[in-house]
Amino acid sequence: MKAWTLLMLALTLPMAAHAEEAKEAKEGEAPKVSYISLTPPFVGNYGLDGTAKLKVYKADIALRVTGPEAAAAVKANDPLIRNQLVALFTQQTAEAMGSVEGKEKLRQEALKQTQQVMNDETGKPMVEDLLFNNLIIQ
Repeated sequence: MKAWTLLMLALTLPMAAHAEEAKEAKEGEAPKVSYISLTPPFVGNYGLDGTAKLKVYKADIALRVTGPEAAAAVKANDPLIRNQLVALFTQQTAEAMGSVEGKEKLRQEALKQTQQVMNDETGKPMVEDLLFNNLIIQ
């Protein structure tokens, strides 16, 4: 019985030391950055003023987060984020969507609103950046 116990102890010590080394390596690593694509793409109308012809947008959006917890939180709140962004796109004017400066302001406002949603739901902004992979207006 003593020999069996000693054998088991001898076999588990190297595994414990290896686990500790792996833990130290992970602590020294930079957190993993992820890009989460909001799929399907956003498609809808904007600039509805009643006088002009119908205007349509299509936006492919990715959110940059750091760490698996942030990625999971963003995925869990995807419907709320999408709702907020659809409302934001619908409010845009043709002038705002037609210029580079307007698109950048829209991107910054979309990031701000996405961070607000995450802050309200999790207590932290979680999303570091919002990127337009594609933004088509017609």
